[in-house]
Amino acid sequence: MNNPQTEYVVIGKIGAAYGIKGWLKIVSFTESITNILDYAPWYLQEGQTWKPVKVDGGREHGKGIVVHIAGFDTPESARLLTGKVIGIQRSQLPALKKQEYYWSDLEGLTVINQRGETLGKVIYLMATGSNDVLVIKGEKEHAIPYLPGDTITSIDLEKGEMHVDWDLI
Repeated sequence: MNNPQTEYVVIGKIGAAYGIKGWLKIVSFTESITNILDYAPWYLQEGQTWKPVKVDGGREHGKGIVVHIAGFDTPESARLLTGKVIGIQRSQLPALKKQEYYWSDLEGLTVINQRGETLGKVIYLMATGSNDVLVIKGEKEHAIPYLPGDTITSIDLEKGEMHVDWDLI
């Protein structure tokens, strides 16, 4: 999970090797899966550090994305990257308008309802079609629709809090 103070934002994950020339399948976390190809350089997480890699080829393939990373020219070498997390530096993200947030900014926020009760922390978000849903983990797990001005009453990234109109059940 990321928070606004982290330097890197996770945008995907490396899947299985593809083909005989070292290409890799990619699991993209960007809103349109092909948007992951718009970012350069990519960084791969290794423990607590991030190592830059150069994507020297990438394209849509079926319902997914395949890429080639410079220096990984065989299936055997490409397999060494399988499962690695792909990130970019936060500074690579486009600026947002006021009251807009990246999902990574919301993950980890403490969620407090209108009575001052803490529901837990945002552990992840998911797109459902009609609106995004926040998954909150506390004593119980809650799924709260992400509806700013309705269920979401305020967000304070500096305090690490999100206030919601939602009952603790």
